[in-house]
Formats: sequence, structure tokens, C-alpha cells
Amino acid sequence: MKIAFAASRAAVAQTARAALIGRYDDVPLEEADVIVALGGDGFMLQTLHDTQHLDAPVYGMNRGTIGFLMNIYGESDLVERLQAAEREVINPLSMTATHVDGSTSRALALNEVALLRAGPQAAKLQITVDGRLRMQELVCDGALVATPAGSTAYNYSAHGPILPIGSDVLALTAMAAFRPRRWRGALLPKKARVRFDVLEPEKRPVMADADGNSHRDVVSVEIVSDPEIEHAILFDPGHGLEERLISEQFT
Repeated sequence: MKIAFAASRAAVAQTARAALIGRYDDVPLEEADVIVALGGDGFMLQTLHDTQHLDAPVYGMNRGTIGFLMNIYGESDLVERLQAAEREVINPLSMTATHVDGSTSRALALNEVALLRAGPQAAKLQITVDGRLRMQELVCDGALVATPAGSTAYNYSAHGPILPIGSDVLALTAMAAFRPRRWRGALLPKKARVRFDVLEPEKRPVMADADGNSHRDVVSVEIVSDPEIEHAILFDPGHGLEERLISEQFT
């Protein structure tokens, strides 16, 4: 088994990479049967984005903080763990943002695409789903669309629902909604195309964020799941995303 090791800049991750290479050698990413990512969830997302053009699955080992997408770190039996690992496949969200100056930008997100107020006043957003206007005006600190894999991240912090892997739904969640005050968001089919239009963008500037990739001064954002792109993640048996999503709801 040819393994490529990638690590975050954190000293603990770099030390782990050196130790693992000493045991198992290392090959370039393009030659690997499997990629082992050492760091936290942020580095795991970065690795998945950076290697989406490769066929090799990614197996993460936690050298960060929470490590929801990571396995427990260990050096002695890595090959056996990789051979026994369970494979999960997730599709990213594709975001197209139009800016105040008329330009457009695009990004992919495995966790969520979030619209966030970028000034002192609350954002005013209009929400359209599959070409049909669903909410004329949402006054809030922001709103996001999350995948099942990302539903325990920012979405959960904003009191959004946890979505089981394979449920083929997306969560649309508001952050600190002022009007409608009690609106808790919506569950949408995975194939839904969501559009946010920013009302009063000059007075109430809004930024769009796709897995930490920020785009400022947006006037509209379209979000759709991209079934053509598949990210394969490996987990130790019994500790896959399905189990983690269930366990998270009982902690």
C-alpha cells in the first residue's frame, strides 16, 4: 500500500508526519493509494479540496482539536487500520457568488456555505428555492446551507438540525434571525438550488463563506450540491460519519 502523508503546520502534526514516514515511507500525492491527513477538521477539509482531482481516499488522524472528521491518532498498526477502514462518500456544495461590482466568484464547500453580515447592521436576505421565492425578507446575522457532513459544524452551533449521512437533504439555517423572529430554517432536498439575494447591499454589506473561503461584498449567491464531485473519506470500523452524527446528538 502506497501512502502519502500530509500534515498541517502545527508542530504536533509535523512531528507525527515525520514519525509515520519513518515507519511507512512516503510517496507523492499523485502516486498514493491512500492519503493520510494529520491535523484537525480544518486541515482535513483543505486536504479534501486540494486532492479532489485524485482517486485516492483520505484517512484523517487527529492532531488538532475536535477532529470530527478524523480518526484517533496511532502509529503502530496504520496499514491494518487502512485495510479495515470504512469508506464514506460525500458531495460538496457548489457556490456561485455575484459581487457589488458585477464580478462573480465560485467555490466548493464540504461543510457549508454561509452568508454573514459584514457591517454593524443586520443583513437582509431574500431566499429563492428552485426558482420559487420562498422568503421575501429575512433579517438576520446570516444564513447558511449545510451538507449532512457539515451539519454538526457551524450549522449545529446555529441551532440547525443534525442530518444523517445518506439522507439526501440539506439544512438551511438562519443565524440570530430578527424577522421572522422564530424562523428556525428549513430542510431541503439535496438537489435543490438555493439562491440568496442581498437586500440593501450598500447599507448592509454581506460576505459569503465556503468552508472558510471568504468572498466579500456579495449581492447574490447560488448554492447547489454537485453530484459530479465525490470525496472519499476513510474511517475506522464503527466510527464512521453515521455513528458520529448519531453520537453527537447524545452528548
